[in-house]
Amino acid sequence: MTEVHWPAAVFDVRCRRCARLARFLDEGRARHPGYWLAPVPPFGDPAARLLIVGLAPGFHGANASGRPFTGDHAGLLLYRTLHRYGFANQPTSVAVGDGLELRDCRITNAVKCVPPANKPLPAEMHNCNSYLEADLKMLRAGSVILALGAIAHQATLRALGIKPAQTRFAHGAEHGLPDHLTLLDSYHCSRYNTQTRRLTEPMFAAVFARAVELLER
Repeated sequence: MTEVHWPAAVFDVRCRRCARLARFLDEGRARHPGYWLAPVPPFGDPAARLLIVGLAPGFHGANASGRPFTGDHAGLLLYRTLHRYGFANQPTSVAVGDGLELRDCRITNAVKCVPPANKPLPAEMHNCNSYLEADLKMLRAGSVILALGAIAHQATLRALGIKPAQTRFAHGAEHGLPDHLTLLDSYHCSRYNTQTRRLTEPMFAAVFARAVELLER
């Protein structure tokens, strides 16, 4: 896939809005000079009708590779499922340049920089929300947003100007949004959720099957 040059409103690799996150990246760069260690851009089709919203890059995953869900456990199930439903040309995501392409799908994160302990602060979620807002504006009517986890769900609603309390997160929940958009919820495909069986592969597949149904309307 040709490298995408995202509009500045959608992504800024030089962003340092959050002092704590910028400092964490600087500290990590000294320990892991080969890692990406910068805000991680969206990945996929700029004209996609399916937008997947994750939480934030994992330190040894997307933060290392520079591509969402690439190099960490959560990406194993995600990319395998994307391939199963025709959104990816291969079932694995190993590294940037491995030939992986997404079709009618784009992946982004609510927070673009890796946070300590994988837990962004509310202020950091707020600072990064304008990037998600701009990303959502790229969607056309009839598109589907898949939020992986409650925080991604809340960030998506906030970016759309909807109070999170009005639309509650639940795995498999479906929410109609303005401009004929649909928000689907899923538990995050994290190592913890899959190993504890809170999220099983059939559960995850069912959410994608519903997304396909909505897009084929």
